[in-house]
Amino acid sequence: MPKAARKTAVPESAPAPAFAERFAQRRDELEWLFMELYDDRAAFQRLLDAMSESSAARPEDLRDLDEAREKDPEWYKRGDMFGMTMYTDLFAGSLNKLADNIPYLKEQKLTYLHLMPLLQMPHPYNDGGYAVEDFDNVDPMFGTNEDLAALTRKLRAAGISLCLDFVMNHTASSHRWAKAAEAGDPEYQDYYFCYDDRTVPDEYDAHVPQVFPNTAPGNFTWNEKMGKWVMTQFYPFQWDLNYRNPKVLVGMLSSVMHLANLGVEVFRLDAVPYIWKEFGTNCRNLPQVHTIVRMLRIVLECVCPAVVLKGEVVMAPKELAAYFGTPDKPECHMLYNVSIMVNLWSALANGDTRLLKAQIDALDALPDNCWFVNYLRCHDDIGWGLDEDEERRLGIDPLKHKKFLYHFYEGAVPGSWAMGELYNYDEASGDARSCGTTASLTGVERAIITHDRPALDTAVDRDLLLHRAMSFLRGFPMLSCGDEIAQLNGWDYKEDPSRIDDSRNLHRSRFDWDKAALRHTPGTLQNRLWEGMESLREMRDDPCFAPDAWVTTWDAHNDAVLAVLRKQGDRVIVGLFNFSGVAQSARLDGSEGVMSAFDAELAPYEARVIVR
Repeated sequence: MPKAARKTAVPESAPAPAFAERFAQRRDELEWLFMELYDDRAAFQRLLDAMSESSAARPEDLRDLDEAREKDPEWYKRGDMFGMTMYTDLFAGSLNKLADNIPYLKEQKLTYLHLMPLLQMPHPYNDGGYAVEDFDNVDPMFGTNEDLAALTRKLRAAGISLCLDFVMNHTASSHRWAKAAEAGDPEYQDYYFCYDDRTVPDEYDAHVPQVFPNTAPGNFTWNEKMGKWVMTQFYPFQWDLNYRNPKVLVGMLSSVMHLANLGVEVFRLDAVPYIWKEFGTNCRNLPQVHTIVRMLRIVLECVCPAVVLKGEVVMAPKELAAYFGTPDKPECHMLYNVSIMVNLWSALANGDTRLLKAQIDALDALPDNCWFVNYLRCHDDIGWGLDEDEERRLGIDPLKHKKFLYHFYEGAVPGSWAMGELYNYDEASGDARSCGTTASLTGVERAIITHDRPALDTAVDRDLLLHRAMSFLRGFPMLSCGDEIAQLNGWDYKEDPSRIDDSRNLHRSRFDWDKAALRHTPGTLQNRLWEGMESLREMRDDPCFAPDAWVTTWDAHNDAVLAVLRKQGDRVIVGLFNFSGVAQSARLDGSEGVMSAFDAELAPYEARVIVR
């Protein structure tokens, strides 16, 4: 399969002088890391050539952005950061049509937009775009590279930074590398993990957990054309890349730099803990993963320092700090706050904030260089990965609790208000995940169906409680597109043969522009949510949302109430969040030099900010 030509701006004759200065400061470490991992001088030179070419090709306006960001390196930590994630096709249809709707995004004062995967992919089976067959070009269903570059320019003019996923662990089986491997080319078979018999695969399977044991069991797939077993940890049409081969790393880093030159400012590193494989281990969080992420960080700091990295690390809190690196050898700039997302939903179902508080405390104890993107819903499911040791300490049976939660959010527990579905249910282990939009999971959909106005009011309170608590924590908030207008589940996915097998499509529905048109009409559901999201931005205008503010939980002497304190200088604000459906009292003790003691009465599902 011939490689499609990259479409970028016309390169300058040579890299910018600033590139040479940045590279000179970082070359020794980059060279040491690369040679330690590969001991391949020729491959290292190919990486340097790619960096030089990308620097030369970097458009002038992006070079200006690099210079500005170098003077403001913590720009992504500012209190006014406010994000949204969406599918291009579901929101607008194409990149050009999305650009036409930037006024809608500006109206929400967004500063960060994460578009779901839009690089060239096979159709229809592509795991929502996470099976990439060309990392250098936009899929024609969305537009062209020129359309992407034009969109990023318009977004920058509106003060919005674009984030795209970069799928590091695997390619689509239709990627040109995979097709060459399938055709029998040994060079490209070494880009993947390909074996003649089950000896090595069986050794891996003895130690490596399955990612999707129910929907995609096993870690290897037999390829008849190639006559080999190929590693496919996620789905059979996603071939795991072999980062032991330096050609893989150089090729992937070249694609990152290319996309950065199209104006992408943030890369979400998908499934990054999985990218290095080692016999006798579970192939998760290995030291070589951090070597690769550190090299990626160095490369971007040299070529395009405006760009930041966001890691998708669905791991226990103890594993998270390593993905930030250290202050002098940083890796990711920020991570998805998966654990807090899960604990917020758990607290809402239970009316008990103890697990949530413990998780916030664990994350707040991480070093100052650790920063998070907080969210309630995204393209993915809710995986109930709670801290089992903490659950046991609190007298909670982890498996029974998990079963309660996923049945609660499918609406199968008496008293549940939620309407969702299970994802990847595994009968043997009792494991399952949950799907649904924020509004449907907080009771809005059920209240509308039953024409129960009081229940609808309560559901909106739950929805806004979660959003306000999420936005008060360390990091910055990211909405799932449609949450701002209480978009409900898209049950029609069951009528599409290409979508029915993945229940995550329940919350991947087309944006309802008719409902969005009601956002300024007083008394409508959409207006209540829209104004609620505006209140989040107003709340975060406070000086206590500065990057260096002190953030900590506080004992409310009531397990139903989460209390979080923010302090900047002499100013202190306290967020109180009642996760219970009944009124609650909170009593906060005083602390010398911080605040005096006080009591508060909270209505059901009330979120209140108090200045002390």
